Amino acid sequence: MARITLVEDDLEIRRLVADALAAEGHDVETAATAMNGLELAIRNDPALVIMDLGLPDLDGNELLRMIRAVSSVPVMVITARGADDVVVRTLDAGADDYLIKPFSVAQLLARVRAVLRRGGLAEGTDRIVVGGLVIDISAREAALEGTSLDLSPKEFDLLRALAERQGEVVTKRDLLAEVWREPYGGSERTVDVHLSWLRKKLGETASDPRYLKTIHGVGVKLVSPD
Repeated sequence: MARITLVEDDLEIRRLVADALAAEGHDVETAATAMNGLELAIRNDPALVIMDLGLPDLDGNELLRMIRAVSSVPVMVITARGADDVVVRTLDAGADDYLIKPFSVAQLLARVRAVLRRGGLAEGTDRIVVGGLVIDISAREAALEGTSLDLSPKEFDLLRALAERQGEVVTKRDLLAEVWREPYGGSERTVDVHLSWLRKKLGETASDPRYLKTIHGVGVKLVSPD
């Protein structure tokens, strides 16, 4: 269970999202305005803030800047604004995820789980171990069977994103959003190329995988060879 602050002026959406989060066991407090949302985010020390951009008193990007000035709490933006420049600007301003309306409750909850996992790793766990693969989050280093891996920054980010969800199938679209901050308009070929490079450094191929398993038509998952 996590404490979540939800800032959304649309009553129907606010109730739908709050009820879905509560059903997952989360403690949800809601606000219909940016200033009330900022007050909750400061006072309650939530594990996650979910917020709209189209708020009645302040633009959501201004609220995001105000939150970032006082807190490193993960922020997920849910909005009808889907233009690429808006998405990029919001992510660059400090949002941790961006979900465009309309969205399914299942997708929202999956993204909440992913953001909370990332937040928990950032605060507590420094290492992820998958079989003989050890990923040191704080040092941004990885080793395979005791041998250091020479990874580029994007290769490390890709490996970390998969390791944080080890055993789960992650879509290429989600990887574009999380690693490259390109939830819309990015090329999945970018993911394919980096996966190929990463496989080579892990000593495997797409036809003979050990750690990186491709689920055709769905995505890829990181698993222990054992």
